[in-house]
Amino acid sequence: MQEFDKSISIDGREIHLKVGLLAPQAGGSVLVSSGDTAVLVTATRSSGREGIDFLPLLIDYEERLYAAGRIPGGFLRREGRPPERATLISRLIDRPMRPLFPSWIRDDIQIVATTLSMDEEVPPDVLAATGASIAVLLAEIPFNGPMAAVRVGLVGDDFIINPTYAEMEEGDLDLVVAGSPDGVIMVEAGANQLPEQDVIEAIDFGYEVVRDLIQAQLDLVKELKLERPVEPEPVVDESLERFLADKATAPIQAVLKQFEQTKAERDDKLDTIKATMAEEIQALAEDDAVRAAIEEDSKALGKAFKSLTKKLMRAQILEEGVRVDGRKLDEIRKITCRTGVLPRRVHGTGLFRRGLTQVMSVTTLGTPGDAQMMDDLHPGEEKKYIHHYNFPPYSVGETRPMRSPGRREVGHGALAERALIPVLPDPEDFPYVIRVVSECLSSNGSTSMGSVCGSTLSLMDAGVPISQPVSGAAMGLIREGDEVRILSDIQGIEDFLGDMDFKVAGTDSGITALQLDMKITGLPMEVISEAINQARPARLHILEKMLETLDKPRPEVSAYAPRLLTMRINPDQIGMVIGPGGKQIKAITEKTTAKVDIQDDGTVTISAIDSEKALQAQKMIEGITHVAEAGNVYMGKVTRVIPIGAFVEFMPGKEGMVHISQLADYRVEKVEDEVNVDDEVLVKVREIDNRGRVNLTRLGIHPDEAAAAKSAAGLEA
Repeated sequence: MQEFDKSISIDGREIHLKVGLLAPQAGGSVLVSSGDTAVLVTATRSSGREGIDFLPLLIDYEERLYAAGRIPGGFLRREGRPPERATLISRLIDRPMRPLFPSWIRDDIQIVATTLSMDEEVPPDVLAATGASIAVLLAEIPFNGPMAAVRVGLVGDDFIINPTYAEMEEGDLDLVVAGSPDGVIMVEAGANQLPEQDVIEAIDFGYEVVRDLIQAQLDLVKELKLERPVEPEPVVDESLERFLADKATAPIQAVLKQFEQTKAERDDKLDTIKATMAEEIQALAEDDAVRAAIEEDSKALGKAFKSLTKKLMRAQILEEGVRVDGRKLDEIRKITCRTGVLPRRVHGTGLFRRGLTQVMSVTTLGTPGDAQMMDDLHPGEEKKYIHHYNFPPYSVGETRPMRSPGRREVGHGALAERALIPVLPDPEDFPYVIRVVSECLSSNGSTSMGSVCGSTLSLMDAGVPISQPVSGAAMGLIREGDEVRILSDIQGIEDFLGDMDFKVAGTDSGITALQLDMKITGLPMEVISEAINQARPARLHILEKMLETLDKPRPEVSAYAPRLLTMRINPDQIGMVIGPGGKQIKAITEKTTAKVDIQDDGTVTISAIDSEKALQAQKMIEGITHVAEAGNVYMGKVTRVIPIGAFVEFMPGKEGMVHISQLADYRVEKVEDEVNVDDEVLVKVREIDNRGRVNLTRLGIHPDEAAAAKSAAGLEA
């Protein structure tokens, strides 16, 4: 393909598309740039695989640190496992792209987005997402797009399209909206407790720009004279579907209307019906089309049975307004909460259960040195609030190997993290590094929102002074033609067989996080708006149940959490506290058992399980950094005696000498006649010589000065 350039103006900012310059052997490639940020996005399709019943779509976002003029850390000095934010961007691209591929396609499709250059103005994620759609169009892969994504920020009262990092930091909203010609298909947002209407307006504002980007892609296809591929959908023999519809509809409907049963009981009954159908099919004549269908494809019966179950469950909701567990469309499952579940050194625990979904969140409070260092392209070097989410196989009654966290676990943890950040205390007032781990113990829908609720309880149990408690609810959707039903607090089967998973988290003041994923090709804004508004009473009901267990943070942090003291020193004195080769700071740590963290701005955080040890370390640092002046009076301790005088430690780590002539107002024959090692003595700074040596005296100390020095030392005057 010949080189081709196109520019798109979005809210006064240019997005440049360059086609045909890079990656000529990829199916389709485009270099998307804005400012000094440039992302190469490629799409490649290979031959279909036999025997699979899913779309093998792989989307990878890759960061190269040379893009920001940096060399990777670590021994190898090269990029290795993708950092967490790269994984999240891969998901951000995958979620709006996946629903737009035809359901029948089984070819391997890989989309790779690589950030080649990056400034500190333009985030690469929405460029990569839009570039993914363009690359697929250029590769002429069947696709129900185009798709485009934009970011919406809110600074003051104004919405901003594709804000800079600085504007995102300053504003109250970070929202990414992706859409297709059919409507909104994905939303990802963090907000500072914004009202529902503000969030709805932001999504609508963003989708208007998405439409312009979609039209620009259609214009690009036309200008390049590309053919939109039209591939015939594989012809499927429907004899098996007709057989099941005739034989299994009534028994499946009967199971779906047994509202008092558990999930396990319902699954067992459906499995029994499927097994019965398999037996009946095996009894058919060998040349029967139904029997031939399952002998040709061992998974055919399972797929057809799932399809029928999905159709009947959706019809029950659309026609009768009744869900498989008997709930109304806006009804929430039974909620139970507990705190302080784990004993001893665990700092805080929250156990949250909604129906069969159960999450235990555990809070650990650490020191500033426990902050997570971020080695990626994005601004911000460390994280002081970390949320991790684990999803073990037993949570769904399955067995599988336990591996490192997958993309889903990383994504769910990040969503819960984002939901809670707006209510966390200012690090200046609460200098702890906070880690919350949400263990999904049982899953039947929306464990991510269960993690938000459990984490709120856990943080309050640990004594973290959050400004307001946060709860979350997952909304679902059933849509057939013009008929739409929105479901509050979806369970597993409604997520699995439904059209939408819309997670909304927030306080009673407003929304803190959103995540919308679709299985259809888009939704109009009025449906999005209705879902957001229906989510508010759902999450407030959940919040009310949570607060019945613990209504505010505990007044003190856990007894097992480290005690922190924060002080400031002159940045020029940092070297004095550390000492040559770290000698001084090691001495403080060994003597007090406290941990000392020093930041470049001179902020010193001292942590110890025993607060007395932390105070001791603080006094030592104050002594090291204290600048003595002539005339200052101190209560000190004699450390050495020599024939001509005595050395006195007047501040921790600081010594001066009292000459024998300055020990008393009369002639002293022998130093030991006046003072000995370990004696506590009042001394005044007489002078500091040109070599920095402090000369002390015991003479000329006024009674008021003596009283003040004794008081400062914690002694009675």
